[in-house]
Amino acid sequence: MLTETQILCQRFPTLTPAFKAIMPALEPFRVSSIDLHNQARVLEAFSQQRVDSYDLLGSTGYGYNDRGRDKLEAIYSQFFGGEAALVRPQISSGTHALWLALSGNTQPGDEIISITGEPYATLATVLAQTSPGSLKSLGIKFKTIDLLPQGQFDLESLAKNISAKTKIIYIQKSRGYSLRQPISTGQIAAVATWMQSQPHRLVLVVDNCYGEFVEAQEPGHVGADLSVGSLIKNPGGGLAETGGYIVGREELVANSANRLLAPGLDGEIGSTGQYLRGMYQGLFLAPHFVGQGVFNARFAAALAEYLGYKTSPKWDQERFDLVQAIELGSQENMEKFCRAIQGTSPVDSYVAPVPGEMPGYQVPVIMAAGTFIQGASLELSADGPVEPPYIVYYQGGLSTQHGMLAVSAAMAALGGS
Repeated sequence: MLTETQILCQRFPTLTPAFKAIMPALEPFRVSSIDLHNQARVLEAFSQQRVDSYDLLGSTGYGYNDRGRDKLEAIYSQFFGGEAALVRPQISSGTHALWLALSGNTQPGDEIISITGEPYATLATVLAQTSPGSLKSLGIKFKTIDLLPQGQFDLESLAKNISAKTKIIYIQKSRGYSLRQPISTGQIAAVATWMQSQPHRLVLVVDNCYGEFVEAQEPGHVGADLSVGSLIKNPGGGLAETGGYIVGREELVANSANRLLAPGLDGEIGSTGQYLRGMYQGLFLAPHFVGQGVFNARFAAALAEYLGYKTSPKWDQERFDLVQAIELGSQENMEKFCRAIQGTSPVDSYVAPVPGEMPGYQVPVIMAAGTFIQGASLELSADGPVEPPYIVYYQGGLSTQHGMLAVSAAMAALGGS
């Protein structure tokens, strides 16, 4: 029987020296204790909430007395370190979840300060546009403070900017389309402790997208008041077909639920249709699949570095999110890389990604994602804005086998550095 290295060398002979060099070094990262730790915690939450087959059936209409929905939210609350949770198929994206969390917990005249710089471009319509419902239209100010050069929070600037109007401190855990390092739970813990020394109570909201299950603790365990994310990213485990989550302090979650449903409904309605089974099973499998994705990111970085490309993070660095950035140096290389990723996808493999205009971005963006669920980056995807230094952001792969084949095909398409 051929080894993995032999199979890869056979399929991609031009990369043979690279495979022989990197595969032994990657072997210690094959099984992660973090994956085991998180799987044990998920299993414990399922057991304590006494999940049974009836809970997977879902509800219709108003969704009154949806026991499966209530148990799923209790599991999210327990795993992510909150008092309560809102986990609904009606939350259509991470951006939607963030809008609910931010707008539901501020009033006209309040202020939000982002301490990780400008957030994802997809939040632009939520923050600044004057259309009804945006924070700007509601009279809520959104300010940004950049990270320091080494990736630390600029607490000195934050202290100077906090006023009686400041209500929320906002952290985006993942890097977005940038080379800055993702935020660790250790950094979040330090900010949460610092915030306790402030003269009035501030709310710490963390955009947790792409960071779930990557570390042994979640933001809620170290002081975050709300953690927010999308089920078609990490916690959906490649099986949840839609949905988002908000976990944290009970009052703040209730405010978010009232923004989603209507004031006074307190999250008591909202049918789950046929979505619950995938949401439950996806969450149960998420620690394993995220672990596979993290290994694939290491493999991508190791292969790219061997071939002379710059990466962030380096292949053997500690991981705080799922995203692997690779600097490819040209638009041609970005297009080759993304076409190869698309070509090794199970869905739409015959489609050729091309750069295109996207709302919120000043330059064309190229995206490769032949996924069973639209936008499910955990399945396997690569994308990025087409501008110097031409960085592609790779993520996911529900199995190391798929990840290694796809990344190898992408790097072979480049023909070396």
